[in-house]
Amino acid sequence: MSALARTTDSSGSHEAAASIVRSGRHAAQKDRTEAAVKRYPGMTSMQLAHATGMDRYMVARRLPDLAKEGRAHRGAKALCPISNITVCTWWPVAQGDNYTLAV
Repeated sequence: MSALARTTDSSGSHEAAASIVRSGRHAAQKDRTEAAVKRYPGMTSMQLAHATGMDRYMVARRLPDLAKEGRAHRGAKALCPISNITVCTWWPVAQGDNYTLAV
């Protein structure tokens, strides 16, 4: 079972998720999305997609992956000028800030 597909998703979704990881497309998409966040800090996922020409849904799916890996973080919510909806902004993680704190 792949973390990219929900446990309630069909087996086809799990096969597709495994295929995107196996092919390297998942890693490449994360790298491209991270580069976009670094180039355009503070934008919403829709703004990032429009600014880069990337698929809006791919960007929106890869951003939480980057957050889980400490490669980007969710910022304050803001009104997206494209969708006219208040949504979160995305920010790069400064070098040295992506470490895990010991408790």
